[in-house]
Amino acid sequence: MMKVFADRLFDVVVKHKRDIAANWAKDVRKNPKTPAYHDYTQDQCISFAVDFYENFTNLYFEPKPYPGQEEYFSKYAERRFQEGTPLNEALHALIMMRRHLWLYADMQVVFTSPLDSYQAIEAITKTMRIFDYAIYIISRRYEAFWKGAKK
Repeated sequence: MMKVFADRLFDVVVKHKRDIAANWAKDVRKNPKTPAYHDYTQDQCISFAVDFYENFTNLYFEPKPYPGQEEYFSKYAERRFQEGTPLNEALHALIMMRRHLWLYADMQVVFTSPLDSYQAIEAITKTMRIFDYAIYIISRRYEAFWKGAKK
């Protein structure tokens, strides 16, 4: 049953990823916790978020998600590290992407029945696991980059 709800949720994400990304870009570029993103253009930030939402949707439905998550979030960490984005800001920007995903879905009234609410909890739990693992991978990769830079 969760697949049906998740399909609807991510159908919204796929159809509206640019809108969600634009909302995120506007917020991340002015958020005092993400000053490294203030110098990026709106279009650059939208591009970051669209890439993320496309990959997140694919990772969500992957039967064995960990290898794909490892690959994608390692690359995410490498890009942000090479750009000079501090770890705390890269992670906060990611958390903001999650928040914008759920805010947009909520605005689209994806949650309409008690069954939807139950399925939403399951989808939120899975989403949180993906983001938790992303934070782990990103912070581990940053640590490896720092160690390599010190040598």
